Amino acid sequence: MTQPPIFDRAPVMTLQGINKTFAGGVTALDGLTMSVNAGDFISLLGPSGCGKSTALRIMAGLTQPTAGRMEWHGGQQAGDLGVVFQEATLMPWATVADNVWLPFRLRGQTYNAVKDEVLEVLRLVGLEKFQTAYPRELSGGMRMRVSIARAMVTRPRLILMDEPFAALDEITRFKLNNDLLALKDRIGCTVVFVTHSVFESVFLSDRIVVMAARPGRVVRELSVDAPYPRDEEFRTSADYAAHCRAASDALHTAMEAAA
Repeated sequence: MTQPPIFDRAPVMTLQGINKTFAGGVTALDGLTMSVNAGDFISLLGPSGCGKSTALRIMAGLTQPTAGRMEWHGGQQAGDLGVVFQEATLMPWATVADNVWLPFRLRGQTYNAVKDEVLEVLRLVGLEKFQTAYPRELSGGMRMRVSIARAMVTRPRLILMDEPFAALDEITRFKLNNDLLALKDRIGCTVVFVTHSVFESVFLSDRIVVMAARPGRVVRELSVDAPYPRDEEFRTSADYAAHCRAASDALHTAMEAAA
């Protein structure tokens, strides 16, 4: 699916002057301002404690900012948002298909009514043959695929992902990076992705928001203008290496600012 140029995309969500201070006086975010536009793949990149996950939780509506404003453009409808956490967070007593059905079930829709959608997204993540399996029978990478399928089954406008591949081995992580981009292209959604990895952020993203800690704030935004689809040829290209150097330099600057 061909996306319009970054600066021609319609906004999906905007955050303006977002502050978040926890009990005890710890300021997790200070003045976070950013726009999330239709078709973006944005990575929030920064050191531990810079407020990346807090920002994601605010976008998801799981916590409220102390100050500032978040706006869904066009309003938020049921099924507009999917969330993938660092752990797969699957129901261990439910089959793969029943785990993916959960967003529909919470909206009062029976499995039979949405069976085609559930099986289609399982096919897209390569798990159609495991629909009756239980999470304990799956590898870590397969469990994460189920979690991604559950987030995407309603064809949301926006998917938020909080370091979903951090605990996986490098080979599995690379494969899931490839699959995630293919799924995004197929569904046509917008993604905000939290990561510590410079290499992952460059491979996946067209925008990288670099954050510094204490307090959490944006220090730089980088564009990755390499076209999609991206593959192993891009991973070994001079263009990829140059973008990684730029992101690494920005991350080091953010870490120095935090120190």
